[in-house]
Amino acid sequence: MTSLVSMDVRDGVAWIALDRAGKRNAINDALLNDLEARVAEAQSAARAMVIHGNGPCFSAGLDLGEHRAREPAEVFWHSRGWHRVFRAIRTGRVPAVAAIHGACVGGGLELAAACHIRVADETAFFALPEGTRGIFVGGGASVHVSRLLGLGRMTDMMLTGRALDAAAAERAGLITYLMPPGDHVIKAGEIAAKVAAMAPLTVLGVLGALPRIAGMAEEDGLFVESMMAALAQTGPEAAARLAAFVEKRAPKAGEN
Repeated sequence: MTSLVSMDVRDGVAWIALDRAGKRNAINDALLNDLEARVAEAQSAARAMVIHGNGPCFSAGLDLGEHRAREPAEVFWHSRGWHRVFRAIRTGRVPAVAAIHGACVGGGLELAAACHIRVADETAFFALPEGTRGIFVGGGASVHVSRLLGLGRMTDMMLTGRALDAAAAERAGLITYLMPPGDHVIKAGEIAAKVAAMAPLTVLGVLGALPRIAGMAEEDGLFVESMMAALAQTGPEAAARLAAFVEKRAPKAGEN
């Protein structure tokens, strides 16, 4: 069968594309399984990844066309499967950049929220329509989208069906970079290239320690920060980079 998610690795960056354009990259079980496989490959083959959508949009969310009657336990475990795939992105060793255009709604927004950096162009819009359809989010939005937007905004979006355009999403902190139409992929690539050049121990601290520190008491967070600093700053790559920086900044012969 043809994969619904393609991947190409170039210069240390894995380009992962949702490739179900005819369905607006709506997420069904097959696409989710393919995404899980591509993310696993990227974790060992690249130092950064860009996740984007081919066709008219990033993702229109859960494929409701494949919705069927399920028992509560089935829905529970189906939701946990989404959590597993998105957790692999969020807690893996490779930083992920979402490049967003057009619709980024429902499960598509949950996928974007699993990434570490979000770049959108001016065509992007964001929504959580589950509430107006008589269902509830199941791919992690109640935790991860809520933490990005704040509980009040997410409550409004779920109760009213309100959509945020790209400018409103930037003001709300949902996206980090806002680009002219079509430039989101270029910008995401530039960011991913910078990330791919980062020292691995620094990346470990940002991806692994920083989210945990955010949920800790002050003294616990400061303790973990010091431990991470000790680990990163005594590594061989840090020593080489700091030495190069000092040498570059040192006065040359004849200079004051």
